[in-house]
Amino acid sequence: MGKELYLGIMSGTSLDGVDTVIMDFSQTSPQMIACGFTAMPDELRKSLADLCLRGEATLLELGELDNRLGHLYAQSVKDLLLSSGVSATDIRAIGCHGQTVWHSPQGRHPFTMQIGDANVIAALTGITTVADFRRKDMAYGGQGAPLVPAFHQALFADPQQLTVVLNMGGISNISILQTGEPTRGYDTGPGNVLLDAWIERHQGRAYDKDAQWARQGQINPSLLQHLLAEPFLAQAAPKSTGRELFSLAWLLTQLESFPDVTPVDVQATLVEFTATTIRDELLKLPATQQSKVLLACGGGAKNPLLMARLQDMLADWTLGTTTASGLDIDYVEAAAFAWLAHQRIHNLPGNVPAVTGATKAVPLGVIYPAD
Repeated sequence: MGKELYLGIMSGTSLDGVDTVIMDFSQTSPQMIACGFTAMPDELRKSLADLCLRGEATLLELGELDNRLGHLYAQSVKDLLLSSGVSATDIRAIGCHGQTVWHSPQGRHPFTMQIGDANVIAALTGITTVADFRRKDMAYGGQGAPLVPAFHQALFADPQQLTVVLNMGGISNISILQTGEPTRGYDTGPGNVLLDAWIERHQGRAYDKDAQWARQGQINPSLLQHLLAEPFLAQAAPKSTGRELFSLAWLLTQLESFPDVTPVDVQATLVEFTATTIRDELLKLPATQQSKVLLACGGGAKNPLLMARLQDMLADWTLGTTTASGLDIDYVEAAAFAWLAHQRIHNLPGNVPAVTGATKAVPLGVIYPAD
């Protein structure tokens, strides 16, 4: 049996850049063939962050951003093919998540919007592209998120243990993999989005490398409890969120009652806030005699302070990363969208109703042929 190669593209809530990965799905266990990263051009990143913050744009603005992202995604594909030596003709399809600019699953008229013109990607790469993964799930009553738990199930489930895959991108989400139980998963709250926004505001840096700044601060217990009162955190699953809630504007509103907390102490408190929201969800899981393993991935898995706090809070869990289990922490989400493209091309379900709340399992994504 020959290789069945799919290419996944992911640009997440953090807006730092574009992850690309080539996956082989011809074997029982999917294999990563190559991976790459393309930094988000600074002006484009700022435009997208501003759009997500404002929640509004002219049609001209939105259309041009859609086109520019399509070109960025296409170039990232070309760069990965060149560096890996894989030919475009060997790729069955591209799975592109697109850039989420608004996610509103609970509104009067639920919708989600990802931009990054898939027509441009298909035309410039010569590869059939699958995109717009979330809206079919929402059409069947689901949240449209998270979509990665089914992929996590295929890769990381172990009948001998309870495994939770924790993705800490801009937003944190968990996939709960337990023998004899349906796969579950949902967003727990912020990951890096508030930490990144706060350090950019005060120090002009895109992120707090190795938590160097946060380590200099002190946790403010009163502020922490105030942040933990956010209603989203008390919602029952299925649930999903994004920058439309956890934004710099949200944080500044919370801080209005705490004018004397220094910026560095806010950063330290935000690390504790992220760790606490994750811990609180894991403590809700039913007691089990199985060993409990937490596999972290995403940018937050590289934050040593956040990882240390999680280990301190979850002493009865074994904390590791997906890298140790065979898939690099930076490319799990991109690999998931390669898998979702595979599912769509083969007309197989890509969602898990128990995760998203949809009424049925369906293939996800719209196919954009290369010609």
